[in-house]
Amino acid sequence: MTTKKPFWAYPRMIAHRGAGLHAPENTLSAMRYGARQGYRMFEYDVKLSRDDVSVLVHDDTLDRTSNASGRVNDYSFAQLSEYDFGAWHSQDYVGEPVLTLSGMANFSIPNQLYSNIEIKPNKGSEKHTGRLVALHAQQLWQRADLPPILSSFSLATLEAAAMAAPELPRALLIEKAQETPVLLQQMRRLQCIGLNIDYRLLTPELLTACQSEGLFICVWTVNDDQLIQKLFTQGVDAVITDEVHYRPGEFGPDDSF
Repeated sequence: MTTKKPFWAYPRMIAHRGAGLHAPENTLSAMRYGARQGYRMFEYDVKLSRDDVSVLVHDDTLDRTSNASGRVNDYSFAQLSEYDFGAWHSQDYVGEPVLTLSGMANFSIPNQLYSNIEIKPNKGSEKHTGRLVALHAQQLWQRADLPPILSSFSLATLEAAAMAAPELPRALLIEKAQETPVLLQQMRRLQCIGLNIDYRLLTPELLTACQSEGLFICVWTVNDDQLIQKLFTQGVDAVITDEVHYRPGEFGPDDSF
């Protein structure tokens, strides 16, 4: 069997939710913090407000990462803009506003920073969220040198994203063990270019199968430097980490450093 080498055009080290341990996750401050550490690619979460604005929030509700409560998609963007998305983290970030996908594009594109957009629909809005976030990303990144990668745990969301913006690259995101042939079939159907996977689920069989199909492997969330190095040695293409004090160049050549 001929083994195809996955083509990975992005930085190998990716900051999780910006620098989500050191600054409020999914905010502009977190992105700036990661960029100061030399990171040039960021994984972050995008949901829709009630009036269909793409905003960077991880949870279905606002309770953990703001001074508001309730479901994100029950609030208009104007209402979300009134809340504090930084005080929960530390005093240094009191008054941090919600970050929109538009704001992220305005920050990242001129600075040649790259994105892995995890689309996180609330239950019941999988197709709607996938379609609109993909369309927003398509419009915002139309002149960027590299498009954002769209990922999601939801097959319905990724399918809607693929139909809305087929030229944007997609990655299947998984957090539970599945049979390798099933994963490959899902990625083929959705025309994914790779797999974002919990590193604890990665097996030699799955890694070899993805490589043979020319699919990249990005693992998450790895916070130990020796394990990061081991995973690169095994052949993974990218690592998502919280520990942005690890300089990207520590793990071999990386165009993010």
